[in-house]
Amino acid sequence: MDSEIQLISEGDGLAVIGDPKAVKEFLLSEGLWSSSKDIGQRLKSVLGTGAVVAQAGSEIAANSVRWLKLTKESAHLVSKNGLREATKTGRPTGVVLGKKGGQIGTFVEFVKGPRSRLNPAMLSGVAGIMAQAALQQSMAEITAYLARIDEKVDDVIRAQMNQVLARMDGADLIIGRAMTVRDHQVGRIDEVTWSTVQDTAGKIGDTQSYALRELDGLAKKMERKSIGDLAKTAKEAESKVQMWLFVLARCFQLQDAFDVLELDRVLDVSPDDLDGHRRGLKADRQERLDAISQVTEYLIGRMDAAAHRANTKLLWHPTTSPTVVHSSNNVGTDVHDFHGLLGIDSGRQSWEARRWMDAAAEARDKALENAGPAAAGIAVVSVATVLKVLQDRERKAE
Repeated sequence: MDSEIQLISEGDGLAVIGDPKAVKEFLLSEGLWSSSKDIGQRLKSVLGTGAVVAQAGSEIAANSVRWLKLTKESAHLVSKNGLREATKTGRPTGVVLGKKGGQIGTFVEFVKGPRSRLNPAMLSGVAGIMAQAALQQSMAEITAYLARIDEKVDDVIRAQMNQVLARMDGADLIIGRAMTVRDHQVGRIDEVTWSTVQDTAGKIGDTQSYALRELDGLAKKMERKSIGDLAKTAKEAESKVQMWLFVLARCFQLQDAFDVLELDRVLDVSPDDLDGHRRGLKADRQERLDAISQVTEYLIGRMDAAAHRANTKLLWHPTTSPTVVHSSNNVGTDVHDFHGLLGIDSGRQSWEARRWMDAAAEARDKALENAGPAAAGIAVVSVATVLKVLQDRERKAE
């Protein structure tokens, strides 16, 4: 009998379902086995309780279920095989057929059309578990990011950061406790535990809004400044932007954990509403990402403008102008890394601080061009004198 591999996508990830041996060989043939994770036990515990559909437990029990985050490497399975939207669920799905023997590399034929081995109710349950897997993957990535940033910040900034994060200490403790209870209840959230958690999202949202206001304020401080003041403001932004990005990442980590718990609760008490609730959480997450993108892109725009202005004023500010450019680049790198962490598309321009001699030579050339033939000799002497003075200043600064 031919081996069949069921593929299901819900936007952020891809589920691969089928005979354990066939699933492993298929993922190995695509070079994706090591990046996949088992969600079969979690799925069986949910579907086997009758929460989604009674007959689902036996259907899933004999199969392996692996989940992949949709990255450039894994997304090619969707584009190559052309998943089709199922009529009843609207979810991209399909079946890959393998030749007899199930050897690596034999999965070459994709069944055209929205064929699925799972009924709509089961697909809804799979999508819910996939959404949780995506959130938990995001939480793990944010944990690694927070550890990297925490090593870089100095004691002063860390103290300020901790003061802000202290506003969420209660929410942090309650959500952490609920996640521990969830682990011991095989992914279920009882009514008592949920009652302690459901009000924590407000504290997370308040802290996120506060951090965004602070970033917006830093961006506005970069406007209409002298180069001297601009250098001080850019240096301040360099450290504080990193702090507020840390706070925003922590907010996202806690909100992702909260959403995992919320999906558990819906799966348990209102499974028919699971698809709509999952889509609502995804839309809410995108709105939060859009708000962050708007503020951080504005900040980068102000920093880039400051770097450009500093480069044009290099002759008059040979020591402070490069500071502005350096700080702008550091802020741009931090924001770019943060965007990558959360999956926000962004482009950034890295500025190179102009060399003072290049700026001086350009000023000389412009002076000669504007002087005209009669005054060219005078212009050369005048600019050459200025260049000599500024060269001496630069040597002393070094």
